[in-house]
Amino acid sequence: MQAVSRAIATAKHSADKPTLIACKTHIGQGSPNRVDTAKAHGEPLGPDEIALTRAAIGWHHGPFVVPAEVYDDWNAKDKGHKAEEHWNHQFTAYAAAHPALATEFKRRMAGDLPQNFHQTVVDAVVAANTKAETVASRKASQLALEAFTAAIPELLGGSADLTGSNLTNTKSTPNLRVDLAGNVVKDEHGHGGRHINYGVREFGMAAIMNGITLHGGFIPYGGTFLTFSDYSRNAIRMAALMKQRVVHVFTHDSIGLGEDGPTHQSIEHAASLRLIPGLDVWRPADTAETTVAWAVALQNDNRPTALLLSRQNLPYLPKGHSAAKDASGLDAINKGAYVLAEPSEVGLNKKAQAVIIATGSEVQLAMKAQALLAEHKVAVRVVSMPSTTTFDRQNVAYKSAVLPQGIPRIAVEMGSTDGWWKYGVSAVVGIDTYGESAPAPVLFEHFGFTPKNVAETVLKVLQSN
Repeated sequence: MQAVSRAIATAKHSADKPTLIACKTHIGQGSPNRVDTAKAHGEPLGPDEIALTRAAIGWHHGPFVVPAEVYDDWNAKDKGHKAEEHWNHQFTAYAAAHPALATEFKRRMAGDLPQNFHQTVVDAVVAANTKAETVASRKASQLALEAFTAAIPELLGGSADLTGSNLTNTKSTPNLRVDLAGNVVKDEHGHGGRHINYGVREFGMAAIMNGITLHGGFIPYGGTFLTFSDYSRNAIRMAALMKQRVVHVFTHDSIGLGEDGPTHQSIEHAASLRLIPGLDVWRPADTAETTVAWAVALQNDNRPTALLLSRQNLPYLPKGHSAAKDASGLDAINKGAYVLAEPSEVGLNKKAQAVIIATGSEVQLAMKAQALLAEHKVAVRVVSMPSTTTFDRQNVAYKSAVLPQGIPRIAVEMGSTDGWWKYGVSAVVGIDTYGESAPAPVLFEHFGFTPKNVAETVLKVLQSN
């Protein structure tokens, strides 16, 4: 231990160059027959080898017995009690001098959202519905963040060197600057930044966000391309395991990103993320759904969230059906799936003969396919399902109301098809191969992501039934 301490002290004084400290170790040291073997790592020592090891290292105490002198060396109760007492004394004095700031501090550390959060959500969703903008959902995310970062000061953004593409920065979140000594560089008003440039290190970013959340006082979010979620996966899984509120912004969510080609085009990633227990996955179709997705993510105080967002522009989808008419849009969308359009909205006064389920950028295809089918007097319901994980938690009555029994279902998503069969679908318009390098419209035509192909798939299913 002394040698390690000396090495660290020496390294700290080598300011002009990095230092590598190589510790030469022996796996299983003390075990006469297992030292320096893989068995010391992968197998239990066993009672005989444990007895030999005890004798070799001179340990004569029974199993799970901690000698008093060792316990006393490690006992930090008195020190901890004094530190807590000192903190409480300081905070009491601070609260007396600055009651409003003290209350705000306690709110943030408790992980509670501001009292005006619901109104912020309502205003943001109403604005999205009113403006009805045609923008990429990555841009819709930034528009929602403008409202939320202004209202929630503990939101701490960041990106893995892709800020200009992920659009994770807002007017309220200037870049966090740190000097060579590790100190936050503040502006002329004494404020530090709220957006971290993590560099090209997705796993590091995801792990750091986990640590920030565990510390408390902040709600971190960070962005990268969806295809790079593979790098973040272990840390995402740990956030889910620890039930931590971390928001991952994954843009460029499909073959719709175009010429970057199959290395950057997500295929299996949405399905893969949905398999992580305790992770909410949202793939919104327009500005309103994206705003609701953000609102739900911020309210998820016991689970992480992944937002899957498009590079290409998506049209606003009118929320005409009564299931989505709540003033804030939350009553329907925040359940993960809802009825977006009934046959009556394309001029057919008859019950739906099929249901098209779609997510994200493919919802517009479902709507156009519905119109094409109406020309042939075929009535279909369109269900937008921005979050399968959220929809799966709804009660049976709601699920049945959205996806009624007795009529065929067809799913549409630019990704792996496997996860859709659990919804009892008769067909999936998806992609189970890698993408290609070409402009997005060319790829959509090539892989069958067109209103015509969706409509023809529905007709084939109805004919086979």
